[in-house]
Amino acid sequence: MQTALDLACDRARQAGGVAVRRLVLRVGADAGVEPDALRFAFEALAPGTPAGAAVLDIEVVPARTRCPGCDRGFEPDGPLLACPACGVIAGGLSSGQELELVRIEVSVP
Repeated sequence: MQTALDLACDRARQAGGVAVRRLVLRVGADAGVEPDALRFAFEALAPGTPAGAAVLDIEVVPARTRCPGCDRGFEPDGPLLACPACGVIAGGLSSGQELELVRIEVSVP
């Protein structure tokens, strides 16, 4: 959270902004990051920064993969990425591991 907050404040300064109004983070369901922990960290770190009064929005991205056998996209229901249509094991996730700052809204004078 500290890195995202620092980046948002730096970008606000570069844009001539006086304050960060909103940060939007995209967090994958399989990213190993708990959205509530991010909110807690944001509330602890933001006061006293240009993002002190900002709103934090978190978009959770579901884990998804694509079957190499039948080309069906699906959300896995466990650690084994078996296609529910044909049973072929997928090689990895195509989404759901993201942790990215996707939007910053700033107030300008």
